[in-house]
Amino acid sequence: MNKEQQELLDEVYENYKRFTHSKNEKDGNYGEYSKWGDNPLISGVQHLTKGTFIQMIKIDFEFSERWGLKIEERELTTVRERKKYDIHFDDLFGEYTDHHETLDKRGVPRKLITITYNDKTIESYE
Repeated sequence: MNKEQQELLDEVYENYKRFTHSKNEKDGNYGEYSKWGDNPLISGVQHLTKGTFIQMIKIDFEFSERWGLKIEERELTTVRERKKYDIHFDDLFGEYTDHHETLDKRGVPRKLITITYNDKTIESYE
């Protein structure tokens, strides 16, 4: 993930924490879902770590919709897709398995990560 994507995830997670955390130290108010305390059995809220929050966004459509964040990861499976990101692609023709190995050696990405939040989309490659 690039820096811009990481900053966006940090922002969304901070919003999540503010919305669900038991008490805001600044104004003393409780988050909407924590009026009954930090106990998830009573309040119905489980406070997720950042890593778990991101995993939930990736796998749970309703959770993703609720927080307005969408994370898609897609493997670049064809040589043609990957060659777009290699400045020396002229020497590779066709779809051969060893071309993937060549692109790997050149550090050409294998995965596209797309993050969408508030109608803003950021793409990065790994």
